[in-house]
Amino acid sequence: MGQHEHVRVAVIGSGFGGLGAAVRLRREGITDFVVLERAGSVGGAWRDNSYPGCACDIPSHLYSFSFAPNPDWPRSFSGQRHIRAYLEHVADTFGLRPHLRLDHDMLLMRWDGDALRWEIETSRGTFTAEVVVSATGPLSDPRTPEIPGLARFPGKVFHSARWDHSYDLRGKRVAVIGTGASAIQIVPAIQPEVGRLTLFQRTPAWVLPRFDRRISAPERRLHRALPLTGALRRKLLWGIRELQVHAFTKRPNELGLVESLAKANIAKSVKDPALRAELTPSYRIGCKRILLSSTYYPALARPNVEVVASGLAEVRGSTLVAVDGTEAEADAIVFGTGFHVTDMPIAERVVGADGIRLAEAWKDGMRSLRGATAVGFPNWMTIIGPNTGLGNSSMILMIESQLNYLADYLRQLDGLGGRGGPGGSGETGARVALVPRPSAVSAWNRRVQARMERTVWNTGGCTSWYLDESGRNTTVWPGTTAEFRRATREVDLSEYEVIRSGRHLRVVEEPAGGDQVPDGKEVVR
Repeated sequence: MGQHEHVRVAVIGSGFGGLGAAVRLRREGITDFVVLERAGSVGGAWRDNSYPGCACDIPSHLYSFSFAPNPDWPRSFSGQRHIRAYLEHVADTFGLRPHLRLDHDMLLMRWDGDALRWEIETSRGTFTAEVVVSATGPLSDPRTPEIPGLARFPGKVFHSARWDHSYDLRGKRVAVIGTGASAIQIVPAIQPEVGRLTLFQRTPAWVLPRFDRRISAPERRLHRALPLTGALRRKLLWGIRELQVHAFTKRPNELGLVESLAKANIAKSVKDPALRAELTPSYRIGCKRILLSSTYYPALARPNVEVVASGLAEVRGSTLVAVDGTEAEADAIVFGTGFHVTDMPIAERVVGADGIRLAEAWKDGMRSLRGATAVGFPNWMTIIGPNTGLGNSSMILMIESQLNYLADYLRQLDGLGGRGGPGGSGETGARVALVPRPSAVSAWNRRVQARMERTVWNTGGCTSWYLDESGRNTTVWPGTTAEFRRATREVDLSEYEVIRSGRHLRVVEEPAGGDQVPDGKEVVR
């Protein structure tokens, strides 16, 4: 297998979450860590998603680290190429390159209860670590539906997150499956060059205009000369989105005006009443993520585009058959069908206490404490964990809050005597570990789910990727980013069990009385 290396912290993934964790570790004075990345470069979802038209739907100055402002964003909503370049810049600026282990696919990690450490098997060697930070993210493993006959399709097939740039779409008959964030960017980007484009739409999306513009050279010079102006711009963008949260989480009916704007956006570009009706959702706006595009509807109205208001049911040779029986010929199929979010494949490769896999622990739905730690998985923390997603603002804000929690988690281990000696292959592991109490996880999740009941994501009348197979919303945070930052400001040790060397952890549910959270601690209400 090659090398063996012991470190204090192993970070899995090098997207925003992984690189952010690495920067925070260095700022905390921790240099004994590695970042394990399965690909050959950093970037995460912004490396993998290179499809035509790929861009962010959050303003650039908010979709970046507060500790690494970029005064030179070229547009108000940046494209994939510039965001990926920004992450490479972060890796260079903060000295992260020596910690990167590229082309190291994490195959299996297992908790060693005797040594109190994680044993990590990768495609290029083994590692042991006192603490693991899982930053693989929910948008890392594409989901392609099982379609009868797809394996016999004679043309080209790929997912939007695995775009085949060697395939020339010019003049081809292309079928795009899905109407999510990727599809509404792909369709207008490829429509002018393809011969025929067929969009299979199972459910229409609400789409608002995208008020994107080039950031002028004087603006960029101002932000470089006076960094405070960039910070103020970020603060304004943040504040606007914080004010919107109330409508999403407590009063969905207040979204009626926004829904009217979305309908006007359809009417402006689509004159055919039948097509307009097919593109108008029947669910409340906000139930699924609101998408931004000023080119999507005009592209759908072009003569070489057909919208099939039905999902793809079967493939018969080069003929694609929709659920409603509509048929279309295609030379290429592009799936814009999202990712494994509530059933992340990495969960099958994480084995905690008592040999329980994370996938098994979460078989009835993902559950964590404050979006970070899980019952039965000591010294393990996830970035962008359960119920940390956002419907209207920047995930970088949530990531930075989780980095605060990570920093205090490591400080608590230090205070409890949990830090081992200098890293090396002979290191045996930490002297103590922390694992959340089942009662604390239950109390946290009950409060989150109680708040979720009246949100637009649960009451809006749609089926979205926010919900797991049982219909439970395990992805979105039902509050403001400021609330989440307060909730993850520090680790409450009363919510954790301290495991000392030589003592095995046995996961048992605690009595209901253990669900009480001490006074003065941040809780979800």
